[in-house]
Amino acid sequence: MNGRWYRQAGTMARAPWLLELTQGDAGWTWASLRVAELPAGGSLDFSTGGEEMLVIPLSGGCTIKSQVGSAELAGRASPFASTTDFVYVPAGVEVTLRSEGGGRFAVAGALAGSGRPFRYVGGDEVQVELRGAGQCSRQVNNYCMPQTMDAERLMVCEVVTPAGNWSSYPPHKHDVDSNDESATEEIYYFEVHSPAAVGGMGYQRVYASDDRDIDLLAEVRSGDVVLVPHGWHGPSMAAPGYDLYYLNVMAGGGARRWLACFDPAHDWVRNTWPDLEIDQRLPFPMGSYKSRTGGI
Repeated sequence: MNGRWYRQAGTMARAPWLLELTQGDAGWTWASLRVAELPAGGSLDFSTGGEEMLVIPLSGGCTIKSQVGSAELAGRASPFASTTDFVYVPAGVEVTLRSEGGGRFAVAGALAGSGRPFRYVGGDEVQVELRGAGQCSRQVNNYCMPQTMDAERLMVCEVVTPAGNWSSYPPHKHDVDSNDESATEEIYYFEVHSPAAVGGMGYQRVYASDDRDIDLLAEVRSGDVVLVPHGWHGPSMAAPGYDLYYLNVMAGGGARRWLACFDPAHDWVRNTWPDLEIDQRLPFPMGSYKSRTGGI
């Protein structure tokens, strides 16, 4: 296992953050992620600095206040319960996040210039897709993707994979700029739904697509992070009995595009999907979905 690209829950804690992964921590240029866990009545002050950021409740609701805009986020019970409302905050802004009931809150970031104006987006406005089929069925919630929301560099979505299924499959990559790809750093932040007292697990694979070294097969649990600077990545495997969630934070230095290509050794698998049904456990209780696709 390449420990540089796998970060276990707790190893990235830095007050006041439960998880703080800066560009410097990751060893790359563009994407970052922070997660805060607040008690009832707790608050957190932070600056966006040179980044544009998305504040996404993972559990619980909160109030966001800044000099460029404020919002009440109703949030959600958990990432497996619903989509959530969220806010986009541009660079150079001081933010106060307060939660009356407590909860966990993700702050996804990308190095940017002035960014875009402060924006609140309701949970019912989030574009939700079902992708794949059979045991490759999964649900994708497109919070801040090129087709759903304007931003300077930041791209954010989350994927919910039913127990026993594979997502991010066939393996794909986006590590060069071309007509078919956009070079993009990517963060996977995981949570696992475990009905048992002991926590569940999933698995994540990343491997080399060229002469740049990367070789990772990680057992992932709630709060773990996998970094994808380059290379083929996938599958993300939900172990039987445990639904798997991951938040993807992506950014790159080129045009803000989401283009990827599949490992040709495994791309044939997509051709089997038209003959299969989408997993009947989908969609999760997140309302209606927009479309069925054969995408990543």
